Amino acid sequence: MIEYKNLILIGTSHISPESIALVRRTIQERNPKYVAVELDRGRFHGLMHPESRKKKRMSFQEFKKLGASGFLFALFGAWIEEKLGKMVGTKPGAEMKTAIHEAAKVQAKILLIDQEISITIRRLFKTLTWKEKMRFAGDLVKGLFGFGEKIAFDLRKVPKEELIDKLVEQVRNRYPSFYKVLIEERNIFMAKRLHVAMEKYPDVIIVAIVGAGHQKGIYEYITNASSPSSS
Repeated sequence: MIEYKNLILIGTSHISPESIALVRRTIQERNPKYVAVELDRGRFHGLMHPESRKKKRMSFQEFKKLGASGFLFALFGAWIEEKLGKMVGTKPGAEMKTAIHEAAKVQAKILLIDQEISITIRRLFKTLTWKEKMRFAGDLVKGLFGFGEKIAFDLRKVPKEELIDKLVEQVRNRYPSFYKVLIEERNIFMAKRLHVAMEKYPDVIIVAIVGAGHQKGIYEYITNASSPSSS
């Protein structure tokens, strides 16, 4: 967790019970006026109304928005998160849902700060090279058969900063398009929205919940944007 001016920035693991507890405790204790979450409008609705999300999948509305490759990629990512979540007894996005419920209890307003998922996935498949696609397929096969480098960490907890930095750096080096679109561009997008909110509401506390891999990049952008030399 990072505190800067009127912002409390919490980096979470989307399937970690530890993250859920931290989000709940922070909102209860700090009584923010705004709670920002790493969601867009569509994912917010899907998270809070899962029954409509299932219907939407069945009607293939997402297929039209994302294209074939993007649709399969989104389904695969959701499947992985769901499987990992079952291993630790949580549902993917539970910490975001907790943040939304706790915000209601303290009468805080919700800020949706992430870029629309369809834009992100379309950008990814426009940028992704064949070399990265083949590398990803190869790494996936190696992982399924137990080959390659193994990094051990407790799924119930948020990884340490050193491990997060290592994983992000590996993505940057091995999959530069993934890093640029899924991490860097979204860091900037979310940081800009948070910075605007901080400037607009300087006298109230804003609690922001983002994935742990985004926390450092968002913080660096906001501090640079707030420095005198950047104004």
